[in-house]
Amino acid sequence: MPAYKIPESVLVVIYTPQLEVLLLERADKPGFWQSVTGSKDSLEENLSDTARREVFEETGIDASQFLLNDWQTSNIYEIYPVWRHRYAPGVTHNTEHVFGLCVSSPLAVTLAPREHLQYRWMPWQEAADQCFSPSNAEAILQLSSRL
Repeated sequence: MPAYKIPESVLVVIYTPQLEVLLLERADKPGFWQSVTGSKDSLEENLSDTARREVFEETGIDASQFLLNDWQTSNIYEIYPVWRHRYAPGVTHNTEHVFGLCVSSPLAVTLAPREHLQYRWMPWQEAADQCFSPSNAEAILQLSSRL
């Protein structure tokens, strides 16, 4: 039996106090830039643990060393058809929970090569413009009002 992804995920916007935002370029879709994102590993995994795990897996950043905030925001969206095979048959929507992680300054990142090609720190408005995901762009645009 294949291990399907759980259709509940986190989106973690990593940013500095100066509102520089970290974006990652997807390895499976070059040109698609995003914040850290990933699904729960199990139904029992709590969302904060999912956020910390995904940040570490995708960037090498230890989120426990910084301020991780659950923004108490979630988005339900249709899973792009190109990625639907990762989910159980009939699953078409995902619930994404938004978190923010404030780091002290732009940090060096250790990418997961199977997931991402490169990373960039950029001003928040520019980062929002680069995101392929509307919910990711919207989360970044909310940064200035959340601080």
